Amino acid sequence: MPKIVECIPNFSEARRPEVVDKIVAAVESVAEVSLLDRSSDNDHNRTVLTFAGPPQPVAEAAFRAIKIAGELINMDEQDGAHPRVGATDVVPFVPISDVTMDECVALAHGLGARVGTELQIPVFFYEEAAKDPSRVNLAKVRKGQYEGLKAEVGTPEQRIPDEGPHHVPTTGATVIGARDPLVAFNVYLTTDDVSIAQKIGKIVRHSSGGLRYVKGMGVLVDGMAQVSMNLTNFRKTPVARVVEMIRREAQRYGVGIHHSELVGLIPQEALVDAAVWYTQLDQFEKDQILETRLYASQEKADFLDEVAAGKPTPGGGSAAAYSAAMGAGLVAMVARLSIGRKKYAEVEEEMQDVLSKAEDLRASLTQAVDEDAASFTAIMQAFKLPKASEEEKSIRLKAIQAATLYASEVPLQTASDAVKVMKLALKVASVGNANAITDGASGAAMARAALTSAGYNVRINLGSLKDKVKAESLLEELKALEAKANEIDAALRQVLEERGGLSF
Repeated sequence: MPKIVECIPNFSEARRPEVVDKIVAAVESVAEVSLLDRSSDNDHNRTVLTFAGPPQPVAEAAFRAIKIAGELINMDEQDGAHPRVGATDVVPFVPISDVTMDECVALAHGLGARVGTELQIPVFFYEEAAKDPSRVNLAKVRKGQYEGLKAEVGTPEQRIPDEGPHHVPTTGATVIGARDPLVAFNVYLTTDDVSIAQKIGKIVRHSSGGLRYVKGMGVLVDGMAQVSMNLTNFRKTPVARVVEMIRREAQRYGVGIHHSELVGLIPQEALVDAAVWYTQLDQFEKDQILETRLYASQEKADFLDEVAAGKPTPGGGSAAAYSAAMGAGLVAMVARLSIGRKKYAEVEEEMQDVLSKAEDLRASLTQAVDEDAASFTAIMQAFKLPKASEEEKSIRLKAIQAATLYASEVPLQTASDAVKVMKLALKVASVGNANAITDGASGAAMARAALTSAGYNVRINLGSLKDKVKAESLLEELKALEAKANEIDAALRQVLEERGGLSF
């Protein structure tokens, strides 16, 4: 599956749709990013956008939106019911597919550094990205709102920004972070007695002793008592567990659940987990979902069509990662064909280890398919930066060099992983199921092709890197990988001749 990150920035503007349109256009100007939702509230004077895509393009879209918002929103003139500290008030990154929380934290820190340096906007990090434990909670970071922050910023009272200037311009400050997907979820009761919903809200919410990742309260909506909640980590506190707790508490008061309501978007995983819990599918595997299997097969066809489409991406680097991932898949296949067979009982533990490592490599190389395409896009975006002034030229040059280094490191990592696949292929060919010896060798061949292709991409990008010391260091690393691959090739050929009876 591709790497996907979700970003949900909140902007302190809703009453001027023309301003919101320009912020949206900034997000949509990044081709690989998809705008999923746009929601504005005039009373709060606040707009929330939801967009998703590969990590680096998503960060670029967030940067462009923050820049436009800062140019068009004057916080000295802004007012609204919702707490806020800046034109772009808060920017959370959320891992969705094949992305870790640590990667989202790194994304937040990278964006924050860029916003602080290039836009001169003070930045505070919160939630998982917080560098100071006192800033994990967003409410504490926003204490005093824009006006209070403007008066106190730069003072010792925990108001020194993590990035950017120690004063607050009319753009205000921006709070950037990383968090788990948040599910806004409401449960309606079969009563209009709001006090019952309030009591249940108190029982389920964490702050008053309830479930760990639940924020809840009781309100009256359309003549019905409602338990309104935010579930901040649906993996650790599943939706089904919350619903059942509300159901049991409601029974104490002689009422039940009328229906529930989802506000905004919810990860598919959260709904699947709830369905599995209620149907008691104890032996369920997520790849048993029909659509999951269909999408997986379609993705393979889509990728090959994209390679042939005559566009710059996906290119050779992505194809290299794809090839190495197929090699890892073949290694995993041979390992599985060896596990549980009496003839190979002595090497079963080895094959289990090989299988685990091969599957990890297959996952990381599959992610690298999109990451390589994103690295090329980052270079193209850097070249499009303005260069009217000396300062803009300097910023543009730094961005180009940073993107070029990144575009060198991504295929170099693919090359490194490809050699690891080759080592595992040699292992399964040497002691694994002899009936699949050429499958293991084919895995090595796919990985060797990946190494060669990735090496071409490393070399072409290093040629544009001005830091020649760094370039030489990366080139030496690549040459060492190629030398190791030659050794593995020779050893594998010998195994094929001696154990497989192949002639060369």
